[in-house]
Amino acid sequence: MSELASGRCPQSEEPVRVLLVDDHPMFRDGLRLALGAVPGIEVVGDADSGISGIAQASQHQPDVVIMDVNMPDLNGIEATRRIVAESPHIGVLVLTMFDEDESVFQAMRAGARGYLLKGADQEDIVRAVQAVARGDAIFGPALARRLIGYFAAGRRAAVPFAELTDREREVLELVARGRNNTEIARELFISGKTVRNHVSNVFAKLQVSDRAQAIVRAREAGLG
Repeated sequence: MSELASGRCPQSEEPVRVLLVDDHPMFRDGLRLALGAVPGIEVVGDADSGISGIAQASQHQPDVVIMDVNMPDLNGIEATRRIVAESPHIGVLVLTMFDEDESVFQAMRAGARGYLLKGADQEDIVRAVQAVARGDAIFGPALARRLIGYFAAGRRAAVPFAELTDREREVLELVARGRNNTEIARELFISGKTVRNHVSNVFAKLQVSDRAQAIVRAREAGLG
């Protein structure tokens, strides 16, 4: 069994000190028992509200706070923000039922280093605690895939004419600058036939019938 899976911290002999913040006593007690049985992890306290969590984080100065989101007096996002602002060395691991994108991004903006759902296995929670204690960022597999998809979609949206390949976009850029096919071939070190093929593909994808229309579309998008 690896050091991480067994709960031992490979970088320090000191235990990872953990504070639990959750308003459900049965879940909090179960988590305390589960983590308390793992070598290398010490549960130093627990709190049933965001306000109490902030106070105990200030008092105990744990390495990791495991934070719920939905609590009656102060939600976990705001509690995270205040804890990190006061004690930047404390890593916050959000452990919640909420898997909406907005909750994840709010937690990240507040300074959380990790985000797991309450259905995660004990081994996953232990790994997350160890990772957050080291300063790593960690998300459950499903959330990680959604984050990657979200940022990839944002990148595609930010690039004009995302349907074009990188080479076709280069060709369109030069067309928008008024270059003819011979000049484009010379600049890109490709043959005239290849340029003609790229130009034809660009026209088809942009649904334009000639060079003039392609130039207008390209310049409207900021190319050229």
